[in-house]
Amino acid sequence: MIGRLLRSRRAIARVGRTIATACATGTQVDAACLKIKSATGEVEAELTTHHAMCNSACGYLFLGATSREVAPDAALAVHNSRLILRFRGDPPPEVVAEARRRRLASADRDRAAFITAMGISGELDALIRTVKFESLHVLTRPELFRFGIDTRPLAETMWRLEKQARPFVRKVAVMKKENGTLFRTMEWRLSCESSQRVPLSFAGEIDEAAVGKNTILMTADAEAGKQAGGSPVRSGKYELWRGSIDSDTVKAMLASRALHVREITTMPDDKTDTTKFDIDLTGLASAWIQLKSSCALSTLSPISPWPATVPNIGTTPASAPSP
Repeated sequence: MIGRLLRSRRAIARVGRTIATACATGTQVDAACLKIKSATGEVEAELTTHHAMCNSACGYLFLGATSREVAPDAALAVHNSRLILRFRGDPPPEVVAEARRRRLASADRDRAAFITAMGISGELDALIRTVKFESLHVLTRPELFRFGIDTRPLAETMWRLEKQARPFVRKVAVMKKENGTLFRTMEWRLSCESSQRVPLSFAGEIDEAAVGKNTILMTADAEAGKQAGGSPVRSGKYELWRGSIDSDTVKAMLASRALHVREITTMPDDKTDTTKFDIDLTGLASAWIQLKSSCALSTLSPISPWPATVPNIGTTPASAPSP
């Protein structure tokens, strides 16, 4: 069983997909692209979590890993098994029904035992039993955390270039709220340089009923003396901050491993509450080079909706899961 093999090797598993650069955008499985992938020799490609999906039998392989990571723009989905029985001759209906009952009961026991052995909550097995084979249930971030699948309190996407008429690079992160099971979605954007300044934006989910005034401050570890940020403006369930940074601050970010983020909430009684966390800057340098090239080719047009929403990923299961 591959899942148990991954456990014995103490494997780290992530949900992602490989994009061959020679294939046209969005056509990774057409005949022309498959011909490129099946050719001899190396095929240039990039690994991305964007729109990546692991479901059906893939999910059981994923659970076998010692460390499991599902990025905010990727998905792990589950569904129940399908049993196909073949008989010789023409047995009576009661024999068929009993054989089906026993095989289903055996499959359920095997699946539950495997999930438990992998250190995953039995809640996952209970959920799988409720999802028809022909359907999918995409696990939410709270479910991934509660079931013990991805227990990171902070999960991030890669820095990604959005090739629009007004291109930008962005990163999405989800962070577990203190003393709770819910997660908060946040997003950072760097846009095309203008007048020696680079637009930097932040959006974060908030509790619409929350009181107090927030301030967000961001500092690259290569330039601790410079910080960006200010007081976000509330818009529905989001707070939005837009500003700009100079070229030296951009260089500091590109040379840094992390962006240190502080969120300071000032309450009506003047008491303050500070939340600190780091956002990974790995990969920003290459995304920035892509952005600079795209900016040179861009044309003015309306700015895309802000904040962006993480896409809802869906697909049809290709085969029955088998622990």
